[in-house]
Amino acid sequence: MQSNNKMTNDKNIQEVQFLEQNLQNLLFQKQAFQMELTETQSALKEIENSQDDAYKLIGQLMIKISKSKIKEELSDKEKILNLKIKNFEKQEKYLSEKLEQIRKQIINE
Repeated sequence: MQSNNKMTNDKNIQEVQFLEQNLQNLLFQKQAFQMELTETQSALKEIENSQDDAYKLIGQLMIKISKSKIKEELSDKEKILNLKIKNFEKQEKYLSEKLEQIRKQIINE
């Protein structure tokens, strides 16, 4: 019986390590999207305060684009980034809860 508990405990410890690594990767990705969201929101604010049309970099070209068009593109990007971040937060919550559950199992054994 002792041997069986040790195997279960070892398996749980490996799973905790795997989940912690996944959680850390998830947090790095979420942070990158949050930074991109902040930049997008900053660009949106600048466009709204601007009186002129804007320029957009496409590859090595800078193309003049109307203020309304760039606002639409940035708003769409902001919505997509918000959805991605919410998805990361759901995954983060799930992984955290799973980690807590397994840690309690390890402690109880």
